[in-house]
Amino acid sequence: MKKIWAFAGLAVLYALSAARGDGTAAAPDGPRFTADGRLERPANYREWVWLSSGLGMSYNPAAPSRVTADPPFDNVFVTAAAYRAFLQSGKWPDRTMFVLEVRASQSQGSINRQGHYQGARLGMEAEVKDERRFPGGWAFFGFDGDAGSAAAIPRSASCYSCHAHNGAVDNTFVQFYPTLREVARQKGTLRPVTETPVR
Repeated sequence: MKKIWAFAGLAVLYALSAARGDGTAAAPDGPRFTADGRLERPANYREWVWLSSGLGMSYNPAAPSRVTADPPFDNVFVTAAAYRAFLQSGKWPDRTMFVLEVRASQSQGSINRQGHYQGARLGMEAEVKDERRFPGGWAFFGFDGDAGSAAAIPRSASCYSCHAHNGAVDNTFVQFYPTLREVARQKGTLRPVTETPVR
């Protein structure tokens, strides 16, 4: 009987340690915030689900005049729990977190003589869905260098209106993630204005 009570006590302690500040359970890889509301840098984001990589992408209409020989790569990762939920519903659950990692593009190195491969990390941003914490449900964060936390980007920044207007599913650019775009299409959650053929 003592062993049963000991296990029960451990289970309660584990549940309390995994709880959010508002008493709801937090996913192991979900967003974590400091006492003053800054998003903690996720140390293991490269172990999350990789959604896609882009090369030299920009949403700025003036971008074509600034084409470079070695355009940067961007890699998009999302937490495993959010990914699994999206596969089931075609929607992002509360506490979803994305990381956008920007890396330098290199073309000459080792045995490579053509094309581009990824180099040093240039920057890192995050997008978090937390309906209790943020007006509109979503917020963006930019990490400076190797900083351990980041404050939310002000809501006056263009990223908020751009994502709200152009996101294929719930404020996110699923139109650039081919496998999830098809999931959203099948679940009926893909905004028709962003649909383009997948080849």
